[in-house]
Amino acid sequence: MSLIRAFIALELPTELKKELAELEVQLKKNSPPVVKWVDPNSIHITLKFLGEVSEDSIDELMLAMEESVREVSLFKLEVCEVGAFPDLNRVQVVWVGVKGDLAQISRLQQRIESNTGQLGFPRESRFFTPHLTLGRVLNEASMNERQRLGKVLADTKFAALHNVDVSAVNLIKSQLTSDGAIYTCIGRTKLKM
Repeated sequence: MSLIRAFIALELPTELKKELAELEVQLKKNSPPVVKWVDPNSIHITLKFLGEVSEDSIDELMLAMEESVREVSLFKLEVCEVGAFPDLNRVQVVWVGVKGDLAQISRLQQRIESNTGQLGFPRESRFFTPHLTLGRVLNEASMNERQRLGKVLADTKFAALHNVDVSAVNLIKSQLTSDGAIYTCIGRTKLKM
């Protein structure tokens, strides 16, 4: 039985990824060198991290995804503002926020959570906050460096010109390498028109 690392996510349009790349360049110039930045071409909106998955279970996962999107219509999201988890004083993750049809994305995420839960995948204990991860702070970063980064993020204004038209949910395979993760879409389920 072969295992893969996988998650369920929404893809972003190429134009938006270009805007995020420009934002990362701006942030890198002004931030302390304590962030491992995400390749803009790999940025997505994660709906459910699955972890290690048997390749034999992919068909079941695709059925769970199809069931999850059955009653969900196409919707739009907007990308705006820079922020951090857990907060700007103790930055661990640098992100860009999402607004727009948050009720619809939350409904979709809850349906995915429920349907994958029936397959034995543990439910997420944290509240779902849709976001785009731009970078992760290195463990050895000092509190002073985290706070300096938080100040840079607070002073950075960002509103993307391109929206996200959500029309499909993707099952993504994640291969970890020394240069970062390589993501491959191994399944896609379309939302209803």
